Amino acid sequence: MASMIYRLPAVKSASGYSRSTVYLRITQGLWTKQVSLGPRCVGWPEHEVAALNAARIAGKSDDEIRALVVKLEEARKVTA
Repeated sequence: MASMIYRLPAVKSASGYSRSTVYLRITQGLWTKQVSLGPRCVGWPEHEVAALNAARIAGKSDDEIRALVVKLEEARKVTA
Protein backbone atom coordinates (compact mmCIF):
# COMPACT_ATOMS: atom_id res chain seq x y z
CA MET A 1 0.00 0.00 0.00
CA ALA A 2 1.55 3.26 -1.15
CA SER A 3 1.06 6.03 1.36
CA MET A 4 2.35 9.54 1.70
CA ILE A 5 3.60 11.13 4.89
CA TYR A 6 2.14 14.58 5.47
CA ARG A 7 4.31 17.18 7.12
CA LEU A 8 2.69 19.70 9.47
CA PRO A 9 1.79 22.31 6.79
CA ALA A 10 -0.10 19.65 4.81
CA VAL A 11 -1.83 18.37 7.96
CA LYS A 12 -2.88 21.92 8.85
CA SER A 13 -4.22 22.45 5.35
CA ALA A 14 -6.05 19.12 5.19
CA SER A 15 -7.59 19.36 8.66
CA GLY A 16 -8.10 23.10 9.01
CA TYR A 17 -6.44 22.96 12.44
CA SER A 18 -3.64 25.24 13.57
CA ARG A 19 -0.31 23.83 14.75
CA SER A 20 -1.26 24.26 18.40
CA THR A 21 -4.64 22.59 17.86
CA VAL A 22 -3.04 19.56 16.18
CA TYR A 23 -0.73 19.07 19.18
CA LEU A 24 -3.56 19.76 21.65
CA ARG A 25 -5.67 17.09 19.96
CA ILE A 26 -2.75 14.65 20.23
CA THR A 27 -2.62 15.22 24.00
CA GLN A 28 -6.41 14.80 24.18
CA GLY A 29 -6.20 11.52 22.24
CA LEU A 30 -8.17 12.99 19.34
CA TRP A 31 -5.34 12.88 16.77
CA THR A 32 -2.66 10.29 16.06
CA LYS A 33 0.88 10.83 17.29
CA GLN A 34 3.43 11.96 14.77
CA VAL A 35 5.85 9.59 13.05
CA SER A 36 9.54 10.43 13.33
CA LEU A 37 11.17 10.94 9.93
CA GLY A 38 14.53 12.00 11.32
CA PRO A 39 16.13 13.85 14.22
CA ARG A 40 14.10 17.04 13.63
CA CYS A 41 11.43 15.91 11.21
CA VAL A 42 7.97 14.41 11.83
CA GLY A 43 4.87 13.68 9.81
CA TRP A 44 1.54 11.86 9.77
CA PRO A 45 0.45 9.07 7.41
CA GLU A 46 -1.95 10.39 4.79
CA HIS A 47 -4.54 7.68 5.40
CA GLU A 48 -4.70 8.54 9.12
CA VAL A 49 -5.33 12.22 8.40
CA ALA A 50 -8.06 11.23 5.92
CA ALA A 51 -9.66 8.80 8.40
CA LEU A 52 -9.72 11.39 11.19
CA ASN A 53 -11.18 14.04 8.89
CA ALA A 54 -13.85 11.58 7.71
CA ALA A 55 -14.75 10.78 11.32
CA ARG A 56 -15.22 14.48 12.11
CA ILE A 57 -17.30 15.00 8.96
CA ALA A 58 -19.44 11.99 9.91
CA GLY A 59 -20.15 13.61 13.27
CA LYS A 60 -18.41 10.99 15.40
CA SER A 61 -18.17 11.76 19.10
CA ASP A 62 -14.85 12.42 20.83
CA ASP A 63 -14.99 8.95 22.39
CA GLU A 64 -15.48 7.34 18.98
CA ILE A 65 -12.58 9.35 17.58
CA ARG A 66 -10.36 8.31 20.51
CA ALA A 67 -11.17 4.69 19.69
CA LEU A 68 -10.28 5.36 16.04
CA VAL A 69 -6.96 6.92 17.08
CA VAL A 70 -6.12 3.81 19.13
CA LYS A 71 -7.06 1.59 16.18
CA LEU A 72 -4.94 3.62 13.72
CA GLU A 73 -1.91 3.63 16.02
CA GLU A 74 -2.24 -0.13 16.63
CA ALA A 75 -2.36 -0.69 12.86
CA ARG A 76 1.06 0.97 12.59
CA LYS A 77 2.55 -1.78 14.76
CA VAL A 78 0.99 -4.54 12.66
CA THR A 79 2.30 -3.19 9.35
CA ALA A 80 5.77 -2.36 10.68
